[in-house]
Amino acid sequence: MSDKLQWGIIGAGGIAAAFAEGVRNSKRCELRAVGSRSEEKAIEFADRFSIPNRHGSYEALLADPEVQAVYIATPHPMHAQWAIECADAGKHILCEKPVSINAWEAITIIEAARRNDVFFMEAFMYRCTAQTAKLVDLLRSNPIGKITAIEAHFCFDGGNHIEGRHLAHALGGGGILDIGCYTTSFARMVAGVALGRDIVEPLTVHAAGILHEETGVDTYTAAVMKFPGNIVAQLSCAVGLNRSSTATIYGKEGHIVVPSPWFTAGHKGGSSELVVHRNGEDPETIVIETDVYLYAGEADHVAEYLAARQGVFPAMSWDDTVGNMMALDRWRAAIGLQYEMEKPDNMTTPIYGRPLKRRATHAMKYARMEGIDTEISRLVMGSTVGSFQQMSAVFDEYVECGGNMFDTAHIYGTTDASLGRWIRNRGLRDQVHVLAKGAHTPHCSPDDLTRQLLETLENMGTDYVDFYFMHRDNTEVPVSEFVDVLNEHRDAGRIRLFGGSNWTVERLEAANVYASANGKQGFSALSNNFSLARMVEPPWADCVSASQDAIRNWHEKTQFPLFAWSSQAQGFFVPSMSGPDRPDWAWGKSWYSSENFERQRRAIELAAKRGVIPTSIALAYVLHQPFPLFALFCPHTALELGTSIEALTVELTDEELKWLDLRA
Repeated sequence: MSDKLQWGIIGAGGIAAAFAEGVRNSKRCELRAVGSRSEEKAIEFADRFSIPNRHGSYEALLADPEVQAVYIATPHPMHAQWAIECADAGKHILCEKPVSINAWEAITIIEAARRNDVFFMEAFMYRCTAQTAKLVDLLRSNPIGKITAIEAHFCFDGGNHIEGRHLAHALGGGGILDIGCYTTSFARMVAGVALGRDIVEPLTVHAAGILHEETGVDTYTAAVMKFPGNIVAQLSCAVGLNRSSTATIYGKEGHIVVPSPWFTAGHKGGSSELVVHRNGEDPETIVIETDVYLYAGEADHVAEYLAARQGVFPAMSWDDTVGNMMALDRWRAAIGLQYEMEKPDNMTTPIYGRPLKRRATHAMKYARMEGIDTEISRLVMGSTVGSFQQMSAVFDEYVECGGNMFDTAHIYGTTDASLGRWIRNRGLRDQVHVLAKGAHTPHCSPDDLTRQLLETLENMGTDYVDFYFMHRDNTEVPVSEFVDVLNEHRDAGRIRLFGGSNWTVERLEAANVYASANGKQGFSALSNNFSLARMVEPPWADCVSASQDAIRNWHEKTQFPLFAWSSQAQGFFVPSMSGPDRPDWAWGKSWYSSENFERQRRAIELAAKRGVIPTSIALAYVLHQPFPLFALFCPHTALELGTSIEALTVELTDEELKWLDLRA
């Protein structure tokens, strides 16, 4: 083979053909293979574009050793599955826009690319053109003064073919995902450049739209987005209306018209224009000439920046893709468009397109608790993640990473029900462990405990939980009463083990002395705070920390298990979130001290040496304690989960543990 990047194409439709024509006329790339669900279509497509390898399945294309990079040209709902499959197969990825149905799928795709160390970029071809590069340079020269408004439109009338991809609900049809993504990405880019950055996210998103009377997808919709710097964008998109598809940027001293923002100079290159109108002057027309085919530009961009593993501005970076999808989610929500596949009852199949399974390469660590038949992952997933779609994406990835224990609580509201629904959707009740909590102040009594436990079981749709923690203690109630009622539920099969969250060692010992003397089961664990950063002020009332030397020494001496909450100190070890120069951080009162800032500095220093992020060092510190410890954590995205999981691969020496905690 030549030294050019060897491409395979998944899909054999119109956009695949446009990309194939571009690659045939690119400088750095060659077509090597095509994969289709139909071998006949694959052969026909390959003959048309002189592609040597043709495959009658996508799986066969991914198994082709001659393919280095894959262009995904399937309908939107299939992007996530095949992008992840590509990453797991070690192939670099250019995925047609929109990268997925929603932001949470997009983040999971990017995490797959990061985890497998492959290139990933969302295929907005206009972002890789000479015209867009010229526009960015022009805006940075400030030719029209402070930018205050942006207009961007992409509209066409695709007819009323309700089973086609533009209108079919099951195919993620409608204008917002298909072409509104262009206008949104344009506005975020222009607003970002205006503010001296690359991209910027909207503060507010408002919209109105028309939904198709049969399929329910958007046929025409307009959005108003407000950005920092008092920049307002008016965007529209349509798959059922012909109107101009142009863009205009307004400043205090004039405006710039972009007559052809999306297809720029056309599929085969040529000339395009930017028209600058300065107040009181004749318009200036800037002509951009290019011999680069429209879809060749993005393929060559992948080849040029392969080592960066993502697009380089103005092409789409990972952050750009996530931000764009989040804005599109808000646009759809503003007009009430949710796809059936996104509704909780219908989310029965993970985006991987197969049942969940532990990856063969997972790094999860496990321990056992007497009374639980199977091993428990030492990283315990919190349930206060977000929407059901967001929760499902993170929980799915957690299971793939080897996780099997979930933490919920009655006081968290709807999370019990959401966790239970996700478990039913995935059919995993006998494969995962649930740690539930109840009896939180001021409802901390034996009767409250019973009521809340029964409500949790009902909300989750299950007969039992594996572990039940009292969420708080009530020292006005004798420990015997709590032990008695917990044993009643244990004997009834509603719980297997129980423990105390935010209980003192003294109360725990008193409870277990009573249990032992009366032939009852005692508390099996504590769930108090433990992290590298020592708590300065409790974030909530009646919290107990186990980071103090006396309590930590007690756990080490007794080997009594600890389920540590806020094991990463609520993000304290993320330098961009907290630090001496960030006094406004939401959780600052809980962790801000000179000693903790020194611990943070040391974690940052050690992370740089180990090639991980500081939160991984902080979490590794927790997991390396010399007593049974399970770390509760709550990443909100698959990317956050992936970087946290890296803590499992970090080995710390005794000297490093002491050094991090200022004991050496």
